[in-house]
Amino acid sequence: MEKRLNNIELFAGAGGLLDGFEQTGKYNLLGAVEWLKPQCRTLVERLENKYNDPKASEKVLNFDIQRTNELINGWDDDTFGTNDGLASLVANEEVDVLSGGPPCQAYSLAGRIRDNNGMKDDYRNFLFEAYVRVVQHYKPKIIVFENVEGILSAIPTGEKITDLIRREFDAANYEIVDDLRKYALLDLSEFGVPQKRKRVIIIGIRRDYKDIDYQEILHEFYINTISTIKEKQRTVRDAIGDLPSIKPLLTPIKHQSHENISNINGHYSRFHNERDQEIFYDLAKNIQEGTNKYSSSADLINLYYQKTGKHTNVHKYHVLDWNEPSTTIPAHLKKDGLRHIHPDPDQKRSITVREAARIQTFSDDFMFKESMGASFEMIGNAVPPYFAKKLGVLVYKLYSKLEHIEKRNSC
Repeated sequence: MEKRLNNIELFAGAGGLLDGFEQTGKYNLLGAVEWLKPQCRTLVERLENKYNDPKASEKVLNFDIQRTNELINGWDDDTFGTNDGLASLVANEEVDVLSGGPPCQAYSLAGRIRDNNGMKDDYRNFLFEAYVRVVQHYKPKIIVFENVEGILSAIPTGEKITDLIRREFDAANYEIVDDLRKYALLDLSEFGVPQKRKRVIIIGIRRDYKDIDYQEILHEFYINTISTIKEKQRTVRDAIGDLPSIKPLLTPIKHQSHENISNINGHYSRFHNERDQEIFYDLAKNIQEGTNKYSSSADLINLYYQKTGKHTNVHKYHVLDWNEPSTTIPAHLKKDGLRHIHPDPDQKRSITVREAARIQTFSDDFMFKESMGASFEMIGNAVPPYFAKKLGVLVYKLYSKLEHIEKRNSC
């Protein structure tokens, strides 16, 4: 019987990365850590109903990772209740793989543009330090650290955040690839995810032998191994084209502007006033007919001013194209969907939770039962499970390869 690798997931969210690893059947989840309650509830339900894990509610720890000592050894307080911590879950097991990615808002280019101080004062810049502390405690063979492209250029303290991360991992005795932009920056649309989504995937290997070239192993992994999971680009139509349409009501009622009669989980429209519906129709019809009335950012900024009387430096609207991958699905969808307008002019709306989930490659049996805002947030922050499954298989193979190399080296 094939050995399963024991894994811990940090910053688990609703479990996109974790779900992909679970789909492989090659991992044994020891524990998952997440500090937001809606995400924890969603993840527990997924582990219980999809993977029949009877200990799901015990394994998913709702806690603040910055309190690392308590996270490991247990806590008792008013906010997070009482728990025996990771130590109780891990017990005498060896942790083989530790994965997760700190919240990306502090590193994202969009976040830095919106924040007056470029997110330099945001505590999330340094959540990776808590990640490293857990790594130092459990010493997994492989670590998987995921984040946005903006992490490569983030300089909150005068030093590049990636230099800080590299130094911390090096001090913990882990090798990561020498050029993150060259090797670790991946466009997930090249791996079957129907959206343009660039992410930094950092693989770290524990250095157990001085005479093994772990850098060479990492180069091989990024150059040759990852290329084996690339596939044909998928489009918005591939992702959501078969979902039933949601048409606007002739007469909106209170907080409802669209039919919303679908029984599909998460497939209902947020409220859109008549002004926005007119804009959505005009923009989508323009793309459908190829009239190119709004071919530049300046045109869209001007349209926004004409319709609202407000000025903006960044254009607010973007209609998804049936025949192209979607733009990146962000957590910001919880606030508005103006940059993710449905491509069908007659529907006059932004995308639904289920459509966002489809574009993020969550399967239809992955239930989102929290509020619309919380659901958009957890979907936008997730690693697409389809890619995560592929990555999980490759990480498993890398683990096996390392075992073979190190066994041969010790002879």
